[in-house]
Amino acid sequence: MNDELDPLPHAVALIRCPSVTPDEAGALDYAEDQLARAGFACRRLRFISEGLPEIDNLYARIGDNAPHLCFAGHVDVVPAGDEAAWTSPPFAAEVRDGVLYGRGAVDMKGGIAAMLAAVFRYLRDFDRKPRGSISFLLTADEEGPAENGTRKVVQWMRQAGEVPDICVLGEPTHPAKIGEMIKIGRRGSLNGRLTVRGTQGHVAYPHLTRNPVTGLIAALKRIIDEPLDPGSENFAPSNLEVTSVDTGNPAVNVVPAKAHAQFNIRFNDHHDAASLGDRLRVLVEDTLAGSGLEHDLTLESNADVFLTRPGAWVETLIEASAKVTGLKAALSTDGGTSDARFIKDICPVVEYGLINSTIHKVDEHTPIADLYALADVYYEFMRRYFA
Repeated sequence: MNDELDPLPHAVALIRCPSVTPDEAGALDYAEDQLARAGFACRRLRFISEGLPEIDNLYARIGDNAPHLCFAGHVDVVPAGDEAAWTSPPFAAEVRDGVLYGRGAVDMKGGIAAMLAAVFRYLRDFDRKPRGSISFLLTADEEGPAENGTRKVVQWMRQAGEVPDICVLGEPTHPAKIGEMIKIGRRGSLNGRLTVRGTQGHVAYPHLTRNPVTGLIAALKRIIDEPLDPGSENFAPSNLEVTSVDTGNPAVNVVPAKAHAQFNIRFNDHHDAASLGDRLRVLVEDTLAGSGLEHDLTLESNADVFLTRPGAWVETLIEASAKVTGLKAALSTDGGTSDARFIKDICPVVEYGLINSTIHKVDEHTPIADLYALADVYYEFMRRYFA
């Protein structure tokens, strides 16, 4: 097999670029070189905003006609953590017993490698002329603030008239076997920070204090106990998780002056961030009314809920996946956020990548057979979609 048609050399080359967010560390250079050789018109897009690092992105396209299929992904990775705990260096891309080890092997340089191999194979089989258009949207800012990456590339694509008809995002998808799942949506995410202020004093004289911890606990209990929803046709129930409670108080005999908590809500299509925020403010204000305590509730959403309605092209992906893997993929909306939350603003998007069990872990890895299977699914999907 020619190297360009084999996902393994692509994956090894990408992993060996230590592209911890926000540094692309040569990973985008590699992808750009490979795509340019295949006839893609490549654009490097650099974006910067105040207080955040400059981010390199790559947009590449071959073909001018419809339909336009975009493959999307990120070359940046999370830090390796304790490198001594790895059985081989995290950026060595070592192959052992049919398994590729390295940071990004699954999340998601392996997915990008499969995309490259599949697209180059498709172009070879059709005389380097796609029956439509194929593009790549690659960023180095998915694991970080995600401000100067896909979010801004999507804005640029809209302004430049580079709007795809559909997009396949190669985020790791499957729980245990390639072919189990296609992500057709994601829940939204709302972060909250509740600060309650009282009156500091000695615990032996409670009448001279106003304890903010008591108020904080009561408010948290109220918002936790209030059911958000039972779920919907395509989404699991919304859930609220408290992630931090703190007073900054080292003394056991002092009522602190303030206490704060952080929480996150993953919400489904019964809500949006604004309506949830209004609901939380009412519950907190009602709970603390008359207590003599003051409070601040700050809320920030970095992802809206979205759903790509199943249709003909999603069925085509299901069929392509089944042909390669022998499994009929379930349609899912679980998991955390991804750059699909930005891509959905310009076109329908689904996620289909590798098995997600080792992402962000020590010894992140993927069986090489899964790389080949993923590339085969992408190829079979293109063959059917463009036909």
